[in-house]
Amino acid sequence: MYEVKDIPKIQPRKPDTHKGDYGKVFVLAGSCGMTGAACLCSNAALRAGAGIVTLGIPEGLHGIVASKLTCVMTRPLPETPSKTFSELGRQGILDFSRSFDVAAIGPGLSQHPETKKLVQWLLQTMDIPIVLDADGINALADSPEIVDRIKQPVILTPHPGEMGRLVGVPSVRDVQAKRLEIAGQFVKGRNKVTLVLKGRQTIVMNEEKFFINTTGNPGMATAGAGDVLTGMIAAFLGQQYTPFEAAQLGVYLHGMAGDIAAREKGEISLIATDILDNLHSAIMGYQKNIF
Repeated sequence: MYEVKDIPKIQPRKPDTHKGDYGKVFVLAGSCGMTGAACLCSNAALRAGAGIVTLGIPEGLHGIVASKLTCVMTRPLPETPSKTFSELGRQGILDFSRSFDVAAIGPGLSQHPETKKLVQWLLQTMDIPIVLDADGINALADSPEIVDRIKQPVILTPHPGEMGRLVGVPSVRDVQAKRLEIAGQFVKGRNKVTLVLKGRQTIVMNEEKFFINTTGNPGMATAGAGDVLTGMIAAFLGQQYTPFEAAQLGVYLHGMAGDIAAREKGEISLIATDILDNLHSAIMGYQKNIF
């Protein structure tokens, strides 16, 4: 395994182009009290260049997210009495996902038992690349072998606590003490898996190589920041970057946007929407320095 230092270029758009050229992203996210996570992820995918983003949301929450989102399309889906995704919707979700280039699954899903079963089933049956975050990762904690049954490339974006649950290491401190080692053990022999282990100097790793991120600041330790990152990575994956490149670009530009926001707001007052609101500045600045 070797370390990668270079970050992919962002190519300018061609004059003769249309929205379908930049990826169709399907976001499956949200539950009662967690609609913000779904909206952050969806908007971040658009800001990172996705041509089309559709948010799948429990049907009882559709009115809430529809009032928040202007450029994102929405798809109400069957729900449990707790307003989380129901297994009744699994075939419909699978069929609907076939018209997309990538799926982002996890932000704000909840750990409702029925929703966890739905996610486990979808991971083994969906036939498009997946970015898996938050409660999507938690759905694997009891059955990590499901990772090996995913058909297409998958990018997992755990924070240290989620990583610990995934590999059976109960202490966040232990995960943090052996970040590279634990990440390497997880991706070994899994050629479809790219891991993004979040935290200070986020690690991007597959079974061949790894990248250690240099952007970002402590102010980004705030609710919703990870949801923004998930949407960004999904957008780059939909724009035909490799999974490793999509993850690299996502974490680097996410941290860069956070650094720009911190200069204006300070680290203490920084919130997730500040990162989202500065994605354009990060992308434009990165392009300017590259070309």
